[in-house]
Amino acid sequence: MDTLKDLIESRRFELAITVLILLNAITLGLETSPSVMAAYGGLLLIADRVILAVFVLELAARIAVYRGSFFRDPWRIFDLVVVGVALLPATGSLSVLRALRILRVLRLISIVPSLKRVVTGFITALPGMGSIVLLLGLVFYVFAVMATKLYGAQFPDLFGDLGESLFTLFQVMTLEGWSDGVVRPVMEVHPYAWLFFIPFIVATSFTVLNLFIGVIVSAMEEEHEAEVSAERQALQADQDSILAELKALREEVRELGRQRG
Repeated sequence: MDTLKDLIESRRFELAITVLILLNAITLGLETSPSVMAAYGGLLLIADRVILAVFVLELAARIAVYRGSFFRDPWRIFDLVVVGVALLPATGSLSVLRALRILRVLRLISIVPSLKRVVTGFITALPGMGSIVLLLGLVFYVFAVMATKLYGAQFPDLFGDLGESLFTLFQVMTLEGWSDGVVRPVMEVHPYAWLFFIPFIVATSFTVLNLFIGVIVSAMEEEHEAEVSAERQALQADQDSILAELKALREEVRELGRQRG
């Protein structure tokens, strides 16, 4: 069992799994091409099944080694779910599951440390992002009600009701065709409409959305600092252990000196 543990925790093994994940991503991408499938479809399907079998054996080995602790690691559970989806029968009403095979590529997140840090930082930022989403929702609701009252009669396609106004304001927030498609036509009827749209764009695109970036960056910095702190503590523990061993060795040398004296 120790030999198996050393194998699955070795750098070469992780590199081999990474290569297989990338190779599987390429084969799944090639399967979307009718011409490639017509020429090499059988070979691609065999490669896909072989790679899947390797993933299953890898997870089985990890479960055998870690046993109960395997299910305490969320990243291992993530790998288990991603691979397990590919094992479900993709026939009949479940044929849509064939498209979910590409989720195996997401296993790179749990293998590549830098990707894992990014995702962990993003998850850590979710509580703060929830408050920002609530704030953004309030801003949208207030401006949507105002837009419906102000411009709904003349522009029913854009601001006819609350739903239309929310969708139109979302388009304005993304800055996709906001000028020619929304604001300029409204300003032809309401010349001072810019007094409504400019504050909305500043409040959403340039302020609230940047808060998302700030929260995520802050969370990632905290995650990085936590890792650095853990590494420092581990290094300090090693130094303390070495110092303790040196002190013990010094005491033994002194004791031997006394005995000879």
